[in-house]
Amino acid sequence: MGRNISIRDVASAAGVSVTTVSHVLNNTTGARVSEETRERVSTVAARLGYAPNKLAQGLRLQRTQILALLSDQIATTPHAGRIILGAQEAASAKGWVVMLLNSGGDPDLEDREINALLQHQVDGVLYATMYHRQVTVPDRLTGVPVVLLDASCTDPRYPSVVPDEVGGGRAAVRELVAAGHRRIGFTTNIDDIPATHGRLVGYRQALADAGIPFTPELVVVEESDTPGGYRAALELLRRPDRPTGLFCFNDRMAMGAYRAAHELGLRIPDDVSVVGFDNQELIADGLYPGLTTVALPHYEMGAWAVNTMIDMLDETQPARRRRRRSSQTTMECPIVRRDSVAAPATA
Repeated sequence: MGRNISIRDVASAAGVSVTTVSHVLNNTTGARVSEETRERVSTVAARLGYAPNKLAQGLRLQRTQILALLSDQIATTPHAGRIILGAQEAASAKGWVVMLLNSGGDPDLEDREINALLQHQVDGVLYATMYHRQVTVPDRLTGVPVVLLDASCTDPRYPSVVPDEVGGGRAAVRELVAAGHRRIGFTTNIDDIPATHGRLVGYRQALADAGIPFTPELVVVEESDTPGGYRAALELLRRPDRPTGLFCFNDRMAMGAYRAAHELGLRIPDDVSVVGFDNQELIADGLYPGLTTVALPHYEMGAWAVNTMIDMLDETQPARRRRRRSSQTTMECPIVRRDSVAAPATA
């Protein structure tokens, strides 16, 4: 039935003009249509089974309404998968589709994938990375609208969204300070990436805010995996003046810290409190006790990237507003509380 219903039928049944129906069903920015009229048009369109012809719209606007999410490893890891979910749901809400391409970090494969998405004439590319890092946008994407997702670059043309690494590190340590901890160790990552530097800055800021002197010996650098977390935590917890609280660079390092504490006969959180980072639910919920950690805003970043891209492509917006999108956005990393933090035994 819906295929035989035209926009003129909806306009006639709703008692409005065809232009008004078009404004309502296409959510035209700046259209002067009352809420009562919008509701009436939407109700009539739903009752008649009318849906806008997306193909005709695309031809008129020279849009495919397809975005490409081009990533290194996001599509193959559960850790950052919520980036995809956030992007897809934000796109779907506006009638767009997200095409996923995953290079696995292979430059040759990435080049072939870029060729494929250009052939499909996608309207824009969300250039994403599995973890926050600086990137160089491939030359072949010059001329295509690009938004960087969980990544940044030195070229100011590209809007980007990244997690607030400094704020997240500060939040993690403040959680320990609020529980009464004054001697707090940090098991951190050996890699030279923004997260490594930002979380260390946040750690130091939280200590300074609490009037706690920074002690370099309480920062141990290791590989950011479970064995690395185990080695780093073992080094800290074997000290005669061991810390009563540990901030771990990520949840995998926190898992290693749990093992080290167990081997030393220390109970979490009775003898040592632990805070992680990333909120990898398979780890944080699976550990006993559950791991208090800092969440990366993967879903929110994915949605932001799509909405920013669609706003950039929206020709009904003033050019000044579209240009304003060319900036870097940082998103809050909130604490997710479970049961790994308590007051120190000596408090």
